[in-house]
Amino acid sequence: MEGFPAQKLVAQKPCAIIRIWILLLLLLQNSSGILSASNYSVGLGSYDITGPAADVNMMGYANTEQIASGVHLRLRARAFIVAEPQGNRVVFVNLDACMASQLVTLKVLERLKARYGNLYTENNVAISGIHTHAGPGGYLQYVVYIVTSLGFVRQSFDVLVDGIEQSIIQAHENLRPGSVLVNKGELLDAGINRSPSAYLNNPAAERSKYKFDTDKEMMLLKFVDDEWGPVGSFNWFATHGTSMSRTNSLISGDNKGAAARFMEDWFNENDIQHAYSENSEADEIPRRVSNIIPVAQKNHHELLELAASFQSPPGKRDTRFMSVARRVRSALRQADKPTFLSAFCQSNCGDVSPNVLGAFCIDTGLPCEFNHSTCGGKNELCYGRGPGHPDEFENTRIIGDRQFKKAVELFTQASEQLKGKVDYRHTYVDLSKLEVTVPKLGGGNEVVKTCPAAMGFGFAAGTTDGPGAFDFKQGDDKGNAFWKLVRNFLKTPGKEQKDCQSPKPILLDTGEMKLPYEWAPSILPLQILRIGQLVILSVPGEFTTMAGRRLRDAVKTVLTSGGNGEFNNNVHVVIAGLTNTYSQYVTTFEEYEVQRYEGASTLFGPHTLAAYIQEFQKLATALINGQPVEPGPQPPDLLDKQIGLLTPVVVDRTPRGVKFGDVSSDVPQNSTFKRGDTVTVVFWSACPRNDLLTEGTFTLVEILHGQDSWVPIHDDDDFCLRFKWSRPSKFSTRSQATIEWRIPETAASGVYRIKHFGASKGLMGDIRHFTGSSSAFVVA
Repeated sequence: MEGFPAQKLVAQKPCAIIRIWILLLLLLQNSSGILSASNYSVGLGSYDITGPAADVNMMGYANTEQIASGVHLRLRARAFIVAEPQGNRVVFVNLDACMASQLVTLKVLERLKARYGNLYTENNVAISGIHTHAGPGGYLQYVVYIVTSLGFVRQSFDVLVDGIEQSIIQAHENLRPGSVLVNKGELLDAGINRSPSAYLNNPAAERSKYKFDTDKEMMLLKFVDDEWGPVGSFNWFATHGTSMSRTNSLISGDNKGAAARFMEDWFNENDIQHAYSENSEADEIPRRVSNIIPVAQKNHHELLELAASFQSPPGKRDTRFMSVARRVRSALRQADKPTFLSAFCQSNCGDVSPNVLGAFCIDTGLPCEFNHSTCGGKNELCYGRGPGHPDEFENTRIIGDRQFKKAVELFTQASEQLKGKVDYRHTYVDLSKLEVTVPKLGGGNEVVKTCPAAMGFGFAAGTTDGPGAFDFKQGDDKGNAFWKLVRNFLKTPGKEQKDCQSPKPILLDTGEMKLPYEWAPSILPLQILRIGQLVILSVPGEFTTMAGRRLRDAVKTVLTSGGNGEFNNNVHVVIAGLTNTYSQYVTTFEEYEVQRYEGASTLFGPHTLAAYIQEFQKLATALINGQPVEPGPQPPDLLDKQIGLLTPVVVDRTPRGVKFGDVSSDVPQNSTFKRGDTVTVVFWSACPRNDLLTEGTFTLVEILHGQDSWVPIHDDDDFCLRFKWSRPSKFSTRSQATIEWRIPETAASGVYRIKHFGASKGLMGDIRHFTGSSSAFVVA
């Protein structure tokens, strides 16, 4: 050690030596406290929730023709747990799904109670959706949300319940001493307001307080393990999961799912590169071979000769295990170190579109009419354009990449540590008949009520992200006689309901429709989670920009002015949208008056936001004062009433002389591809509903290492690889899988092949797994 040569130490008196060692120990102890200073236990977990990739209507656009037929990106549940030593703990689960489901939440909580007793309950567990519109539907319990999926889809439901439970189990088992850092910053180019005319109806004085008509702030948590260092990050940012269009049929996490994949790979690849630079003797091939380790170079002729020796073999019987074991990011190959997780969570995205170029008429190319988003009076022609227009995959990549880069910046610069209590409050509220105290015109207050759920005519017009049909349009505050006649066949709203919902003209009186069971929710969960100076507001819907601002400000005022002053204005309040259940939109009173899509989809009438603010203020007051809250009325469990009309898979067949997994259309012989090219291979396949291959993969790209060792480098979790499934007709027993690999610019030169995994169903209901491989080809 510089400054303390050994010969000088030997010459010192024993007491002086002791004093020096005591001083060193104190310095080391203090520096250790500064570096780790762990005040919580932290655990993270992740699990596959990719639903049926065939035949099931996708959730989000309510487009009956948008039926799943393949995979663009696998979906995951990502969970974190933060616990005080010997104290409270909170759980937050982020789903690559359109929204949370009350029924899913209830069943997850039942499983957690059976496993852990009262450790994890409705009070301290939050389950939130990212709002991708490219995931299978059929997992919610209310009729209006499962009509387009032909009712309840048990497979969609089960994979969510299983995956959420497994992610929480992982997080629980990974709990270790650690700390949580928070950081926030502006991201300007990942969202625009898709209903600007409604936003402009908010008071000018209120609007003048903000630079933008959408929230541009991303808030990020960085989780640090005392031993291993950074182990994950969760962030909240408001933008819709609609970069993928209403005609897309491939399962995808959309821009937030893409951002999560980009960030997890960024961290892990940098981590691996660091490990290899530190350990020159390491001989294990890392999973991202093409990005990290250059393959031994051969000349082009040698590569072609090598590729020619690997022709497409016949499809063969296999085991499900192989689909899991060959995954690029297989848990079977993880080291002892925790896997880094990154979640991109949703916030008050109600009026925020990722299609940042604006809305244009597809017939003229001109901007859509401002107030109603129409083209020649019709909504069907008005579409928002993303930054990669007209390529929806490029839209998704760019918006995902922008969120990813901002998250990396916040992650690397995070320095503020969360310190203080872990706490929570939760209650159920019946939003169909809640009394709310609101300011009265001319001064004073008055008591008003929320209404049973109803959807207005503007709802059927859709949005610029996904227009509706027929002659509906946003901003319709009157309705028309024909559609009112159609509505009355289902349920005619009474005068009280019409007056309560005014100025919304009611198209569907969902809150009063009970056959064959409830069409819409009425009892909703409201929840606050606290981790030190961070407060998460779990809301069961999509708040618009200004609605979210009002709720955040109201809660922050309670927190900073109440209790013992422990926050002292140092509090971060974030809205976690689409959490624990789903009840559509929440607008401000002024936006509701305009009756654009968001206002028409605000179920409980013009005072919906005021009701949320009132009830969240009660929760915040109880939180800051250490008081309990009443649990409120329990929501219904409608699982036993569910009706599903989706036709089951009966049997899979191939043509005579063909096996499952055989190549139908191979790469050309002696093929050479360049970076940026697309490689396409078609296999004889079977319905993906036979086995979701959870934690596995339907597709794989492998690179040849040496003379005969194939290493997986891309699978269903990779943006560059697409699995498209098709059958010649709806009831055909034959089907094919088309695998498309868009070769990344980072791909190494070498010999490659494409594989397909699947499962077929026999007449007796037996499931048989199979594998197919293409011929090898060269990437130069």
